[in-house]
Amino acid sequence: MDKYICIICEYVYDPKKGDAERGIPPDTKFEDLPDDWVCPQCGIEKDLFQKIE
Repeated sequence: MDKYICIICEYVYDPKKGDAERGIPPDTKFEDLPDDWVCPQCGIEKDLFQKIE
């Protein structure tokens, strides 16, 4: 599963960890995050994340 980075604050979404604070369980792919999910650090929308190569 691919990791994604926020282009504003450089928070890395790691699908192996999920986002427990927002009810996203581990092993949730970035593509499967809800459309209203935002960066936990800066609040930016998920379409401003880039895939880490």
